[in-house]
Amino acid sequence: MEYLTLNNGNKMPMAGIGVFTLTPEEAEAAVESALRSGVRLIDTANGYMNESATGRGIKNSGVAREEIFVVTKLWPTVYERENAIDETIKRLGTDYIDLLFLHQPTDNWRAGYRAIEKAYKEGKVKAIGLSNFPNDLLKEAINTMEINPQVVQDEAHPYYPATDLKEILKGNDMGLMAWFPLGHGDKALIEEPVFAKIAEKYAKSNAQIILRWHVQSGNIVIPGSKNPEHIRDNFAIFDFALTDEEMAEIAKVDKGARYYQASPELLARYATMELKEDL
Repeated sequence: MEYLTLNNGNKMPMAGIGVFTLTPEEAEAAVESALRSGVRLIDTANGYMNESATGRGIKNSGVAREEIFVVTKLWPTVYERENAIDETIKRLGTDYIDLLFLHQPTDNWRAGYRAIEKAYKEGKVKAIGLSNFPNDLLKEAINTMEINPQVVQDEAHPYYPATDLKEILKGNDMGLMAWFPLGHGDKALIEEPVFAKIAEKYAKSNAQIILRWHVQSGNIVIPGSKNPEHIRDNFAIFDFALTDEEMAEIAKVDKGARYYQASPELLARYATMELKEDL
């Protein structure tokens, strides 16, 4: 495993498992399997409605809590709820959260950020993050909030390497956690000839080459899977390294094209979307 040192000195694994779209039963099993396979970064969210299941998977794995980097996200409708962070910690069955994101940039995000800052000072949260925030709001957080974010989560993959965002992050010593790291499973991306050529050289899969590109680009990756074999394969990327020439070849597939962009209407809906009870 390789690690990213955050701007507060904490170290974060650069590859983990995400449980987005997984049912509680699937998330519990996937987290346990991943941890038993050596994975040490787990990414969930209030909005995934599987935090309790993620916590059970952590407990069932037998891996010591201090060895695991637990990431979750507050949903907009709880940004201003006094006990939201304590309730999140309780669902996870942990004493603290290693990295807590605001999940969406709704109008009340500033109140949510201040709540996370308070929890950070109290030791309940070890790092602060922003997820899906446009560059202007990210800059506002950097310029106006007391504590800078340590990590930003956004879409990133070879078709969209988030170049402009990464310039902001680099200037403020912040990390990027990439969602859709494999382009939302887009065959056109995964089957690009450059990945097939490099994969043959290293006896790896195209997906493993893409994940290795992420890590060497400084991105934290959280590919999701409920298949134990796929989970293991996703982390077999630390026994080789791409050359500078290969990284330059991969850079040529950049299309500046996202798969997802939240509309103002969707963000407005997020602001009032109450979550079902996490089971």
